[in-house]
Amino acid sequence: MAEQDACPHLDSIGEVTKEDLIQKSKGTCQSCGAGGPNLWACLQNDCPYVGCGESYSDHSTLHAQAKKHNLTVNLTTFRIWCYVCEREVFLEHRPALVPVPAAPHHCKATEQVPFFKLSLILNTIFLKNAQNAHDIGSESEEDELKPRGLTGMKNIGNSCYMNAALQALSNCPPLTQFFLDCSGLVRTDKKPALCKSYQKLISELWHKKRPSYVVPTSLSHGIKLVNPMFRGYAQQDTQEFLRCLMDQLHEELKEPLTECNMSGEGSDGEERRDGDRSPSEDEFLSCDSGSSSDRGEGGGAGDGELPVQDECDGVGRSPPAGPADFPLFQTSVLDSSRFTESDVIPAICARKKKQSHYRSVISDIFDGSILSLVQCLTCDRVSTTVETFQDLSLPIPGKEDLAKLHSSIHQNLPVKTGVCPDSYGSQGWISYIMDSIRRWFWGPMVTLEDCLAAFFAADELKGDNMYSCERCKKLRNGVKYCKVLKLPEILCIHLKRFRHEVMYSFKISSHVSFPLEGLDMRPFLAKESPSQVTTYDLLSVICHHGTAGSGHYIAYCQNVINGQWYEFDDQYVTEVHETVVQNAEAYVLFYRKSSEESVRERQKVVALANMKEPSLLQFYISREWLNKFNTFAEPGPISNHTFLCQHGGIPPNKYHYIDDLVVIVPQNVWEYLYNSFGGGPAVNHLYMCAICQVEIEALAKRRKMEIDTFIKLNKEFQAEEAPTVILCISMQWFREWESFVKGKDNEPPGPIDNSKIGVMKGGHVQLKQGADYGQISEETWQYLLGIYGGGPEIAVRQTVAPADPDSLHGERKIEAETRAL
Repeated sequence: MAEQDACPHLDSIGEVTKEDLIQKSKGTCQSCGAGGPNLWACLQNDCPYVGCGESYSDHSTLHAQAKKHNLTVNLTTFRIWCYVCEREVFLEHRPALVPVPAAPHHCKATEQVPFFKLSLILNTIFLKNAQNAHDIGSESEEDELKPRGLTGMKNIGNSCYMNAALQALSNCPPLTQFFLDCSGLVRTDKKPALCKSYQKLISELWHKKRPSYVVPTSLSHGIKLVNPMFRGYAQQDTQEFLRCLMDQLHEELKEPLTECNMSGEGSDGEERRDGDRSPSEDEFLSCDSGSSSDRGEGGGAGDGELPVQDECDGVGRSPPAGPADFPLFQTSVLDSSRFTESDVIPAICARKKKQSHYRSVISDIFDGSILSLVQCLTCDRVSTTVETFQDLSLPIPGKEDLAKLHSSIHQNLPVKTGVCPDSYGSQGWISYIMDSIRRWFWGPMVTLEDCLAAFFAADELKGDNMYSCERCKKLRNGVKYCKVLKLPEILCIHLKRFRHEVMYSFKISSHVSFPLEGLDMRPFLAKESPSQVTTYDLLSVICHHGTAGSGHYIAYCQNVINGQWYEFDDQYVTEVHETVVQNAEAYVLFYRKSSEESVRERQKVVALANMKEPSLLQFYISREWLNKFNTFAEPGPISNHTFLCQHGGIPPNKYHYIDDLVVIVPQNVWEYLYNSFGGGPAVNHLYMCAICQVEIEALAKRRKMEIDTFIKLNKEFQAEEAPTVILCISMQWFREWESFVKGKDNEPPGPIDNSKIGVMKGGHVQLKQGADYGQISEETWQYLLGIYGGGPEIAVRQTVAPADPDSLHGERKIEAETRAL
């Protein structure tokens, strides 16, 4: 099959060296004079032509058609295109065209290829949706092992922050494989359907006939709809973009966790982010210190350089709200006030106790949790809180703080205070000399482990920052510290390089040394942590060049297929040595769990599947979980409840695309997976649940009845010229009810809660000034109250009792007599 796919026109290539191509890349198009990038050089024997690409007049293609020259090479990416075969072709021996240095020892290039090869085999055996089956069947195994994902992105106006972030995410295998192999699961009815735009972008970036670059117009338009901050052409913060993008992907792809899901995952259910909040409260807990800023850096005044534990305060971040739906009626007063930092956290904690839990591929991959503890130094009482994080925002300690940090934790934590020359054996003496010069001029080198230690260091609570102890009922001195409770599959680390003060902003340009492999998180792990794999390898790093006011973002990513590192600078993709990556000024780093055991598990499953033993039973397994097994170091228990209802059948709304949700595996494979990972349940027959169908029909009938009745009563209320009674209803509760009757939320709201819009005055509940409420008639109130209950009743206009005629006559008589006197 490899011989059939080989290009038969390779014999026409003349002798071309790397130096020749580099020299040609510095020139211009010989037809129109257009300069680079993306010039194309003809590879026909003795043809020196260099022409422009599609971004200009495409003279390279016109030359090939006129001269009947078949092969051309891109002088930026060194990719070869055959006009006859109409596809990219590869050379068996290409040292001159594509210079690839020998793989470094600790890069594990020899292990990366087998890993991807295992993924290919598993996809071929199990993940057989229509699109991927066609792609896999039309290619040889050798073609699949050719580098992919080396496609640039065009800068569409100060969009380097977006391009760098997207390239870093694109090189996260668990996420990318989900969008490539589980495309049928990317379904949403929420606008702007950013998950669809992201899926399309990933398909283009990793397509076998990849272009030199793509233009992410659709995704850029969608993110601007989600968050107005990204509108226009101003430079933005790449970390803010990452958080906004991943929050929106989670919102569009989230599914409620059933009781079976939550019981199978232990206490992890309490750590998941809530997805059922109003836009003003749907805030994601992020371990970041200080208050959030528009630039994505949380620098409090005066504490920017101290390695203290303000980061564990769990400051919420509001994801952007989507386009508002047309309301059933207009509100009278909309409260535009915002929670302060001290108000937000209790509100979130209070809602978590009564809200459903949700999960998505985003939370499965990136969500971890931190256990925060505060100890009173008087009574020794310890209070704990669990906070979910999607990234860790680490401070960069200065010289003095670094010395204090090393002296205080040297006996407890294995923090690397220096690097011995022996550790550079696989990196070369150049890196050692560079680091020596750096330490000579700028003092001790800051490592990523130092930043982690500063983040997790204990913080004394005293003076103006004393701890309010619930047991002592007084302000006491205390100690606050935190540990990681649950490690994510991919650990996103954000180095806090930017500080934004009241009058100015500045950037911390200190070099932070970070490992390409073997980042050990065990010293920062809580004793109660269930995480077994604690070692991480670097996937990608985003760098910022410039100042706090302006600059440029690029990304360095390791290709999962060949293990080589590449620089992604907008539309330019260049292979680089790992020493370039190590000397980079890191801003955001993506680390992936490293486990040899998971590779062996996949090898065993491939061997069992290839045995092709006849079995009397066939088993259905979740396609999404199988993708986890394919790409996660710790996939967790088998979770077939992603396609099953609580009754064990297929929910009616999923039955028509059940083939996208499940994969058939033989009995021996199922037994091995079940014995190794547990979970389930076992499924041998797929059927639509009749109980759910009856419930859905009854629910639709109830929704129609409630919304029709409300519209009827509200029309009668609007027709009244002078209504005797106008009652108030909380818009927060009303929005929940509106989402339910419109089919956006499957769970009905709880009892009517007017407590937030009312205040007690003179023994009566009155409307609070600036409350977020709506006006309804007494009949509408009684109708909703009869269904949901709750209260209290708050009126803005009450019935006035008519005056007694006899008493009115008497008052007039007295008034007349008074006037006569």
